[in-house]
Amino acid sequence: MKKFALLLFTLNVTFLFAQKEISGFVIDNAGMPLSGVNIIEKGTNNNVSSDINGAYLITVKEGATLVFSYFGFSKQEYETTESTLNVVFSEGDGQSASNVIITGTRTAPRSNTTTALPIDVLSSSEITSTGQITFDKVLQYKIPSFNTVQTPVNDATSLLDPYEIRNMGPSRTLLLVNGKRKNLSALLYVQTSPGQGETGADLSAIPIDAIERVEILRDGASPQYGSDAIAGVINVILKKTTDNGSATVRTGITAEGDGEILGVSLNNGSTVGEKGFVNYTLDFSKVNLANRPGKVDAEGDFNDFVKINPTAYRSYVNTDNTLGGTDITGMNDNQINTVFEDYKGTPDYNTKFSTINQGNITGRKAVDDFLREKPDGGNINGSPETAAIKFEINGNFNLSNETQLYYNAAYAYKKVNSFANYRTPYWRSIKNPFENSSIPNWSISSVYPTYLKDFFGDGTVGSYKGYHPTFTGDLNDYNATLGYVSIRNGWNVDSSITFGGNSQIYTVENSQNRSATKDSGGTNIYRENSPISFKPGGASFKHIVGNLDISKILSDKISVGFGSEVRTETFIITEGDKASWDEEGADSFSGNRPENSGKWNRYNLGGYFDLAYDFNKDLFVNGTIRYENYSDFGSATVWKLSSRYKFNKDKITLRGSVSTGFRAPTLHQIFSQKSQNSFVAGQGIQINGLINNISAQARLLGIPKLDAEKSINISVGVGAKPLKNINFTIDYYNIKVKDRIILGDNVATQFGSVAWFENSFNSRTSGVDAVMNYGPIKLGITEIGFNLSGNVTLENKRISPVASTNFGATLNALMFTSRPKTKWILGANYKIKKYDLSLNNTYFGKTTFKQEGLDSNLRTEFTPKLVTDLGINYAATDKLTVAININNLFNVLPQWKFKAENAAGTTILNDSAQVKSQFNLITFNGRYSQMTYEGYHFSQLGTLFNLSLNYKF
Repeated sequence: MKKFALLLFTLNVTFLFAQKEISGFVIDNAGMPLSGVNIIEKGTNNNVSSDINGAYLITVKEGATLVFSYFGFSKQEYETTESTLNVVFSEGDGQSASNVIITGTRTAPRSNTTTALPIDVLSSSEITSTGQITFDKVLQYKIPSFNTVQTPVNDATSLLDPYEIRNMGPSRTLLLVNGKRKNLSALLYVQTSPGQGETGADLSAIPIDAIERVEILRDGASPQYGSDAIAGVINVILKKTTDNGSATVRTGITAEGDGEILGVSLNNGSTVGEKGFVNYTLDFSKVNLANRPGKVDAEGDFNDFVKINPTAYRSYVNTDNTLGGTDITGMNDNQINTVFEDYKGTPDYNTKFSTINQGNITGRKAVDDFLREKPDGGNINGSPETAAIKFEINGNFNLSNETQLYYNAAYAYKKVNSFANYRTPYWRSIKNPFENSSIPNWSISSVYPTYLKDFFGDGTVGSYKGYHPTFTGDLNDYNATLGYVSIRNGWNVDSSITFGGNSQIYTVENSQNRSATKDSGGTNIYRENSPISFKPGGASFKHIVGNLDISKILSDKISVGFGSEVRTETFIITEGDKASWDEEGADSFSGNRPENSGKWNRYNLGGYFDLAYDFNKDLFVNGTIRYENYSDFGSATVWKLSSRYKFNKDKITLRGSVSTGFRAPTLHQIFSQKSQNSFVAGQGIQINGLINNISAQARLLGIPKLDAEKSINISVGVGAKPLKNINFTIDYYNIKVKDRIILGDNVATQFGSVAWFENSFNSRTSGVDAVMNYGPIKLGITEIGFNLSGNVTLENKRISPVASTNFGATLNALMFTSRPKTKWILGANYKIKKYDLSLNNTYFGKTTFKQEGLDSNLRTEFTPKLVTDLGINYAATDKLTVAININNLFNVLPQWKFKAENAAGTTILNDSAQVKSQFNLITFNGRYSQMTYEGYHFSQLGTLFNLSLNYKF
């Protein structure tokens, strides 16, 4: 018995000494820790995963071999000869954490060479090298499928320029910050311009110097992220650096000597003890007004605002609807013209005829005199004055080796000062050129009130030169995320809550309420008693998002992910002061009426499951399914399947995906209702209405409630790396959207001229994206690289009948052809010693418009243009860098021309008088001659010079 016990003890001791602990860290070749790496003892089921710090500890048999595997990287095997084993993951192309893609998958991240989806990655240096002062304009000149431009009319829209991916509108691109949903803006685009009827998140609120990189997924991603990701996803990854803090001073000016820029930015970071970090950015900027008005056509303005036609019967009708003593109520035009013929030659006719002719002469002289002094009609249209303060913070803290607390927060304040169209003294006149006190009961000869000379002059008639209403928008945008991550037994659990919001308050000054409303005593409430400063109200949007995301690498072949999201959204329309909305309201921008103001809320619940499987090192398949339920319109189930196959020694990659998606109508689209001052061709500025789909008016008009858009996305691509320094990808996409939501044309109803939102039709968008990189190539002490990327739209059109007769040619063009049909970016970088030079050429292809009022036999085309940007960086010292950027080096400006749709259009274009008339119709008589009233394809400001100084500390 004693011998048996001794033998058992000996065996146990031998077994204990035959095992050992192996520990270490797993990092990439940039030194960044990799969490979730699977470490398995070869030939066994004994495995662990690296923790948040990339650390691991495993007990193995003596002489064991460890296999390290991580999605997107080649497996690595090591013999356990030492008790400490540190592992560096690196692909042949120098892959690092900055190239690990977290967008587009809910399982483990992948490298950008192994993802099955088309994703653009922009580094911090690429972003700052553009010389652009806001993030949205950076993307305009870096990503071919991304388009944005300032709208011609600068009122509320000046707070946020519409943007889109693949010509799909701002509502169909989802913005993430560190993988979490960014809140929408409170702004609903209602001007007749690209993006009409939609809303998006505020890209310009993110400070450029806070960004580590940007991942842009050019594919539908509703199954992964929920609503709004039909066209793609922009994921902004914030900086994590704890050293190399920097301060940057930026200045700039246009070649015209306006649009001055002054900006100061600070980015810094530090460790938090030994367990965390914090990185923060402060950004202050001021951009002055840049004005690019056109020359006003005097004849056009005279015809629109002054001229009375002496040959039309309507010019002679009295206020009691009589013509020469005959009541014409209920008569048709032929009957009235018969009365008019009999009326001609009477004393009343002759007096009025003489008054009209003399008034036209006097009125035309007033127009000519003013435009001689102000050829641009006093208009200011271009880039508004903008002041902005932005703050961003990003950090985390390791609670243990397995748990981490992370956070980020941002706040942006913008004040934008812009102008409405100038109210010329003959548009808002104090002297009627047709005034004749000898003709009673004829409104044309009435005496005009003269109070405007006191409001906008020194009290004398000669001092009144019209007035220029201003629009000021105050925007606050904020978001914050607090999250908790744990890694146990290989399971990655990420729970977080995100708060975000956007509020906008408007102010109109130097204006009036022209309404003739009187109080009970017969005194005007407005006109001479009107205020000249108004608070039209505003809008705000906020959301709270809770996320739970769980994933695990089950083996070197299988990875799973699943999770849920709960989101609540609130939209508020703030009532304006009474004078801003009563009767005609503030001249230029009417306020929000009480009945149109309010607070609305909804919530949604969603869940998803994601499975990724590597059949072998070449073939990868990923599938996702998602279910969402909204409190206001119902539920949606969507799915996605993507795959990638590599061959020819990984030099060629085939990839593709097919998915379904959805976009819930925004609260803005469901509940917005107001009146809006808009330009109507040939009629100047008119007030039109917007009614929402749940209003009593909508019910009486038979307008249905909004439902979600549904989509089918197909993407097929090929990538190749034939040589070490050359790689390219080509991707074809096809996106079908069912029940697309539009803000339709104004329609004459019993409630006046109104528009509404509607699920109107199905559409299809298809095209090709191409990306090619060559370099960097080292030539002695120099380094050079080239890149070419492009987007070609093959098809972008409606493919079904419309639900109502409220989708005309103007809206069709704004939705489908107002962005470049093709866009290419050719860039080159050259480094030599302390100099870093970049040359970027952006080709903007043709865009087509059918402006409101334009003859149906014509269209307008903006001709293709090439815009060249030059950047020069000089490292003066190890700490100080001087950068000079000349954007639009050759001062290329948008140009457009009329095109005939048919023979009738050709006839019009051969008649200079008709061409001039059409020109006046779509440019507000030349005020918007460079870009028309509805938009253009790139900036109208011309050359911009920028100088920046960056100091590292």
